[in-house]
Amino acid sequence: MRLHFRGVVLPEGEVRDLWVRDGVLTGEPIREADTIATAGWILPGLVDAHCHVGIKHGGGHEDRAGAVAQAEVERDAGALLLRDAGSPIDTRFLDDRDDLPRIIRAGRHIARPKRYIRELGIEVDDERELPDIVAEQARRGDGWVKLVGDWIDRSIGDLAPLWSDAALQAAIDAAHREGARVTAHVFGEDALPGLLDAGIDCIEHGTGLTDDTITRMAAHGTALVPTLINIDTFPGIADGASKFPAYAAHMRDLHRRSRDTVARAHEAGVPIYTGTDAGGSIRHGRIADEIIALTEAGFSPHHALAAGSWQARGWLGHRGIEPGAPADFVVYDEDPRTNLATLSNPACVVLRGRVHLRRSPVTVHR
Repeated sequence: MRLHFRGVVLPEGEVRDLWVRDGVLTGEPIREADTIATAGWILPGLVDAHCHVGIKHGGGHEDRAGAVAQAEVERDAGALLLRDAGSPIDTRFLDDRDDLPRIIRAGRHIARPKRYIRELGIEVDDERELPDIVAEQARRGDGWVKLVGDWIDRSIGDLAPLWSDAALQAAIDAAHREGARVTAHVFGEDALPGLLDAGIDCIEHGTGLTDDTITRMAAHGTALVPTLINIDTFPGIADGASKFPAYAAHMRDLHRRSRDTVARAHEAGVPIYTGTDAGGSIRHGRIADEIIALTEAGFSPHHALAAGSWQARGWLGHRGIEPGAPADFVVYDEDPRTNLATLSNPACVVLRGRVHLRRSPVTVHR
């Protein structure tokens, strides 16, 4: 398949011609190529760096058809690269579909018994077994492992860490020996120092970050995926936790200061990328909402786009719009740098050089 596109290519902002042959971008014009777009703004495929293909909306396991449907929703929203931060099902069958987003898997959540959502993760009774389990998930994943760093401890009625510092050090060392990076679900404050001391590579949510832990993340280049649209569910979680008033108050406070927390991390130089936490309480296909939410935390539109597109792709080891790269990009009628809301309405999605058109505006020709 030979395709031609012309438009303003981001992040450079220059009007360029893009040529696609057999799913790959080339720097040379291609004779007899089909011209798809003659104007518009072209953005490297969006990234949802925290989602869960395989978890039903509302909870539970998806079947294969449901997982496909979730991936299709992400694709049509322009999210062409997904980091699946924990799934209870094996989604590798999706790799056989060239019409679905690329997925980077982190294996299954690793938690303690009764300290996470039932049936989603691997439950570890004896934390001395954690390094071996982490190593196994590293081998099964795509270069990532997902730990549950904290969760409500009903014996104390509030968030609390799941692991000792020694267990975290041994587990993260084990993952690194396998060539994998480690990320962790963390809502509160107390689990963060042990995870950072152990050399963790990324923090999910991070609502409990303090000035001290932000400084340490920035110094070590530890990434943050704040999942702001998921954090907006915290008040509802608190409303349903009346039996645990300290936990409910804590969750409301974490939500109240969430934008300021992310703003302070951004100002300190912490690498921040977009993730929606789709699956469970958040529906798939909301990457545009997460990018917009970053502007509520002080990001400029340019920096918010970078966190959800070209910078996130580079962080995950994938290329943007350049010769020799896979043709994964999105075309918009309006400039997303001046109107981020246009991200919710892509004119044309191109994945592996295949065109997925959601509509046919005058600037995009079939």
